[in-house]
Amino acid sequence: MVFTPLLASTCVGTLEFRSVAEPISRIQSALSTAPNSHFYLANCLRIDSDSHEVYCETVSNRGLPNEQGPPMEPYRFKVAYDKLVIAAGAEPLTFNIKGVKEHAFFLREVNNAQEIRKRLLLNLMKADNTGLPVEERKRLLHCVVVGGGPTEVEFSGELSDFIIKDVHEQYSHVKDDIHVTLIEANDILSSFDVGLREYATNQLIKCGVRLMIGIVKEVHEKKIVLNDGTDVPYGLLVWSTGVGPSDFVKSLNVLKSLGGRIGIDQWMRIPSVEDVFAIGDCAGFLEESGKQVLPALAQVVEREGKFLVNLFNKIGKQNGGKAFSAKNINLGEPFVYKHLGSMASVGSYKALVDLRESKFAKDISHAGFVSWLI
Repeated sequence: MVFTPLLASTCVGTLEFRSVAEPISRIQSALSTAPNSHFYLANCLRIDSDSHEVYCETVSNRGLPNEQGPPMEPYRFKVAYDKLVIAAGAEPLTFNIKGVKEHAFFLREVNNAQEIRKRLLLNLMKADNTGLPVEERKRLLHCVVVGGGPTEVEFSGELSDFIIKDVHEQYSHVKDDIHVTLIEANDILSSFDVGLREYATNQLIKCGVRLMIGIVKEVHEKKIVLNDGTDVPYGLLVWSTGVGPSDFVKSLNVLKSLGGRIGIDQWMRIPSVEDVFAIGDCAGFLEESGKQVLPALAQVVEREGKFLVNLFNKIGKQNGGKAFSAKNINLGEPFVYKHLGSMASVGSYKALVDLRESKFAKDISHAGFVSWLI
């Protein structure tokens, strides 16, 4: 399991990769110790809600380094269920822009951060080679970040700190050529308080990050083309413009909410399918529930998970734990979400803390070194 907010720090060596990942069996020890509790490293292919079975395929070891002998081919199996919770997460949005998947790095998993770190260090060493044309050196050392959310802002801040503290000391020959550019179609950190957005903008500029307003039209191997025809050469491109439904979620024949998420009611149930629930980034309240689709945040799914635990306990006490046995069960109060606030680091030991319950509410907001300590 990956603690995503700290991934940006691993890209530049502030944290090691092992510091942001933890085995799922250590987080939930029952998976490795309790009878009839299991963790399967596999992909879900489809769900048969009539027979209450999940069809899966194991993960292949093909492509893993230092593997001895022939690769282990995946095989398929099925798991029966009484109650099923879908928490399949989401995938990075590319808006079907040509070249993004082929040339850009995403920042969702540890292997993404490892590849970014590898490319960054490789470009620094390449740029130090003698005889390299000036324009090619500048391209190699141009780090472009597309997107203006917390992930992109934090990554840009980490990169600027890396340049100021490490590159200037260890790569002094190229220190004047390395730059970070953040491209966003609108304002950065649009969900934060206006004052915090202004503070973040000023802090990033102060740290040397170039902010550019623009929409990416297409991505090539060595440059980005914007809608206005501007070419932006790059050596490293990190793409993070939000998340959307995965191919698995798209394949499910259920009602969908805004953004293509699995449609759920106020008790996390999928109305059209008995005994199946959905939480997290892959799920969203249906319009008829009267609730807004919640943001793709860890605090949302944490609260939803705890709600489901209590709900399943209530169902079990009323003898509704078995398949097809919970139709007339009293589920109690529906789920209510209260936002606890948002935080983002902007580099140089500075951060933002926005404690408002919603984008339009008024509450305490902090920015600066004290916020970074929080």
